[in-house]
Amino acid sequence: MDPLTLSLITGLGWTSGLRFYAVVFCLGLLQHSGLYLLPGDLELLAHPWVIGISGLLFITEFFADKIPGVDTLWDALHTFIRIPGGALLAAAAVAGGDPGLAWAAALLGGTAAAGAHFAKAGSRALINTSPEPFSNWLASFTEDTLALGALWLAFKYPLLFLALFALFVLAALWLLPKLWRGVKRIAAALRGFAGAPQR
Repeated sequence: MDPLTLSLITGLGWTSGLRFYAVVFCLGLLQHSGLYLLPGDLELLAHPWVIGISGLLFITEFFADKIPGVDTLWDALHTFIRIPGGALLAAAAVAGGDPGLAWAAALLGGTAAAGAHFAKAGSRALINTSPEPFSNWLASFTEDTLALGALWLAFKYPLLFLALFALFVLAALWLLPKLWRGVKRIAAALRGFAGAPQR
């Protein structure tokens, strides 16, 4: 697997874990405008219905992600969309060739999406314990920029993206257990506040 293909697979997966609808919408616009010819079956993202629906969902997510509490609920629901979505986009990027490669791409893309999604959802749940909304807004705008910037890097500078992705994997391996413990503490505090028995 060449570096560009590996970068596309991991880039599509990782950015889908942050902003799936934005990724689909932006890729569809790039293909539709002729600014970039997408590989594999990704050209299907340029269909007007795909662009229209992903654009509407992108706008909805943009605002939902800025509201403390709503963003956590949105993240919980999108566990079932971002991860399979990242796997699907990664597989579509290499479609038409070796079916085994498409399956490998789906596994890698789904794993990258899961890592990004759980890091995002866990950190935002912790940020939401702060009473002020500004840290939430800052985190959300940072994620918007990070997702689109990483997607651009994955297509334009694959080796740089892969190096940064490797750093993310190392950081995630260190950070995710800490985020999980923090989320468990929040859940325990909420159960105690609601009068539910502690486990």
